[in-house]
Amino acid sequence: MAVEIERKFLVDPNKLPNLDSGAKILQGYLLALSPSIRVRVADDKAFLTIKGKPQNHISRNEFEYEIPPQDGLELLKECKELIISKTRYEIEYHGHLWEIDVFENENEGLIVAEIELEHEDEKFILPPWVTAEVSCDKRYTNANLISHPYSKW
Repeated sequence: MAVEIERKFLVDPNKLPNLDSGAKILQGYLLALSPSIRVRVADDKAFLTIKGKPQNHISRNEFEYEIPPQDGLELLKECKELIISKTRYEIEYHGHLWEIDVFENENEGLIVAEIELEHEDEKFILPPWVTAEVSCDKRYTNANLISHPYSKW
């Protein structure tokens, strides 16, 4: 069983370093509840992911499977308006990989940084461009942002 341990933070865009070569992501939800089932198409790859109910605020079961890109595009059509568009950048900072999601469309203006950890108590250094932690705030989950976009808060 795969367990995702992830912490999520808001980002001050004025303090971010230059972001190069991000991956354009279209992410749709076949089921946006918990557990959620999503399809993600990024560049020339596609994935089907099932995320379980949170075991606490930062850990939950996650099962991700690569699928043919054309299947991913077809599944996105099934998601209709339940699609998030964002560009993901990766930044290595003090031995950890940070994923920076710059949201688009109705979620424009939202920038979130995520870090995946090996265990819940793992120590890491916060980058200077990170502001508030939102790991426990359900508003910032992608599954929530499809029905409650950032621009409407």
